[in-house]
Formats: sequence, structure tokens, C-alpha cells
Amino acid sequence: MFLRKRPAGGRVNALLMLCQALLSRRGEVSGARLASEVVATYQSLSEAEAGAFFDRLVATFSPDLAAVRAAAEAFARETSPDHLLRLQQVTESPLQELFRRWNMAPGGTASLIALRQRLLPTLADHRHRGRIDEDLMHLFRSWFNRGFLVLQRIDWRTPAVVLERLIEYEAVHQIQGWRDLRRRLESDRRCFAFFHPALSNEPLIFIEVALTEGMATEVTPLLDPDTPVIDPSRADTAIFYSITNCQDGLRGISFGNVLVKQVVEDLGREFRRLKTFATLSPIPGFRAWLTAREPRWENVDIANMSVATRRELTALCARYLLHAKRDNEPADSVARFHLANGASLERLNWMTDRSPAGLQRSFGLMANYAYRLDDLEMNHEAYARAFRVKASRMIERLARVETGRSPATA
Repeated sequence: MFLRKRPAGGRVNALLMLCQALLSRRGEVSGARLASEVVATYQSLSEAEAGAFFDRLVATFSPDLAAVRAAAEAFARETSPDHLLRLQQVTESPLQELFRRWNMAPGGTASLIALRQRLLPTLADHRHRGRIDEDLMHLFRSWFNRGFLVLQRIDWRTPAVVLERLIEYEAVHQIQGWRDLRRRLESDRRCFAFFHPALSNEPLIFIEVALTEGMATEVTPLLDPDTPVIDPSRADTAIFYSITNCQDGLRGISFGNVLVKQVVEDLGREFRRLKTFATLSPIPGFRAWLTAREPRWENVDIANMSVATRRELTALCARYLLHAKRDNEPADSVARFHLANGASLERLNWMTDRSPAGLQRSFGLMANYAYRLDDLEMNHEAYARAFRVKASRMIERLARVETGRSPATA
């Protein structure tokens, strides 16, 4: 499609006119063509123009508050089905219908995800734009529910474009090129991803699994391309060592919980000897949390640390995972994810991740979260009701170790 060059302000005005046409009766007739023009024009906007467009969207396509009030008063006077229907109609944001029609364009879903990715960093300074975010999230929760997601195993025969995406998106343990990736896809490894029909060759989230004999307490052997491949039929443990969300524009849409549960079930059927399903997880918030409260830990020499100091630091980490809160939930983002899925905090491992990122995040400490099929629902319900942290006795004892200060609960 050829777009005539317009002045900067003219592009925003033209895009608003296209959006209004898309929502009109005309839009019902020629929706796909108009939607394609909307997508192409939006993609031509600069950052400044996109900000102006977001503001105009809120001003132009928010609900009519006078109509909402009138409908609410009519319903209060007479609680009839007709009045309820009218109230529902006027309270729904016109933005939602605009985005539904926008989605008729080829690539419309990807365009809306990119729009939200562009929008999110602006919300702190432009709170009124949250209206756009709320409406997009409402639609994304429907469009990306489990019924539309396709679980695929990724192996060396997977199209190269998808393998390239894994290298690009991996956020926990960076993939060091094709040789590294190939080792992560060997017979004693598994990689699974969720895909959506509207996003060709674009994983939404992927999980990397190592099949091992016994619970792994170090990540380095799992990531070493030269580690010998074992016979997967001998494995009794599946270690989930990396889970990566790929689409920033879908932040807040939960894929990980259903992915982990599905992978546990699939691996259990494929390998009957598997008895333990566990993670080897980073603890991304620990060092920042601790040094903010006790600056003496900022420049600690980890390499020459005494046994007593190691034990104190590990105990503080257990205390952080059990007691540090953010709005009643655990402060640590990875802990929130696994505990909400029904896992239990099983063990802390000293100097497991010696990478610069691992040392910066948590002094090299990593955690094992265990997924026991018989306990998943019970643990999930306990967390959902009261944010209860299910932990092993070892972790609970460790958190009570005397460190010269009372347990921090900030």
C-alpha cells in the first residue's frame, strides 16, 4: 500500500480520521482495507507522534460519561433487562471496538502488541493513557487464552527463524550462538514454547528443561556446551532452568503457569521414571533488597568469604524469599511466579550462578522450586487465598538462623 507523505501533525490527524471511519458504518463494509490503512499509518508515526496519538485516542474514544450516567439512573429507577443492556453498551469503551476492527488487518494482532509495547513506558508520566492499556489487556486476555495457544516442542529441526528467536529472546541465560543452542536441544534436553495462530513463527513464551539424574544444584553444567549427553531414559528429574516471556507488549498476560503445568504433564507421560520436577531459578531481587537495608554487603568479597558469612548470607536470602513482601506478595518476581503456580520453595544453592548477572542479582545464589503434581492445586489455592509461601523445612529452619537482626519484612 502506498501512503502519501504528510506533515508530522497531519499523520496523527489522518490516523484519527481513519480510526473514526473504521468505527463507522463504512468501516463495517470495508473493514479489512481500512484496518490495513490504520496499521500502516500508525507504523509510520515517530515517538512524539505516537504519544500525541495516544492522547487523542483517550480523548476521542473514551465512554460518554453523560450517557453512562443517564443509563445508570434509568437502571436504578427500573432494573429491567433492557436498561441493563443499555448500561452495558454505554459503559464499554469505544476503544475496544476500535481495536477489534484494527485487528482485522493482516498483522493487526502483532501491530496492537507493538502498540502496547510502545505505550507501556509512557504510562508513569501519562496516567490517563492507562485507559488504552486497560482496553488492550481486556482484549488480549480473550485473544490469548489457553484455548488459542499451541504448545510446540522446539528441536534442531524447528525452522531457523524460530531458533533465531530463541537466541534473541532468551532472558535468563543468554544463548552463546548456534553451538550453545544445539546443546540445549539435545536428546537429554527439552524446549517447549507457546505459539498463537495470529503470530506466525513468534513464540510467546518458552521453557528450557534439562533431564538429569538427581536434582541439579548448579547451572553451569547445564549450560556448558561440552557437557556429555546422557541417556534421557535414565533421568529421574526434570530441571526447568529457564523460562522466557518473549513479547513485551503482552506483559501481564499469564502464560507461564499453564506452560509449566502442561510441560510437567507431557514429560511425565514421555518419561515414566521422572519423579521430580524442579526449577533452578535466579533470585533477581535479593542483592538489591539486602544492600538497600544493609550497605555493608555492597562490596563484600564473595570469593574469600568465610563459611560463617556464607551461612549468614544464605540465611538472609531464605528470609528474603519467605518474608520480604510487595503488596502482600513475595517481593521476588521469580518466587511470585512459581509459588502462584503451586510450586514449593525447596532449597537454596550457594554460588550456583557465577555469571556477572548472577553475582549482581543474588551473590550467585539460586533456588530450587519443586513441582509435585499431587500438591499443585493445594499450594496454588493457599497462595491465591493468603499468599502463603510453601517452603521446605530446610528453608524454614534456614530463615530462622540468627544473623544479628530480626527478620526483615519490608
